[in-house]
Amino acid sequence: MRRLPRGLSGNEVVRALQRAGFYFKRQKGSHIVLRRDDPFAQVVVPAHRNIDPGTLLAILDGAGLTLEEFMELL
Repeated sequence: MRRLPRGLSGNEVVRALQRAGFYFKRQKGSHIVLRRDDPFAQVVVPAHRNIDPGTLLAILDGAGLTLEEFMELL
């Protein structure tokens, strides 16, 4: 099992999720809302310099992605 990547920025996470079929829905402040229609999923990604590991796990869980799938998208 791979280790959780550290030091990823919000923009890097957004780009990886866009490769998985998510698209930009809206942004308020430093929070970017991404949505995928089929299968439906919506996640909020903070546009920070570093995403905390727990926050990244919550984003991946909400997106329905495994860590291995996410690592391939990076």
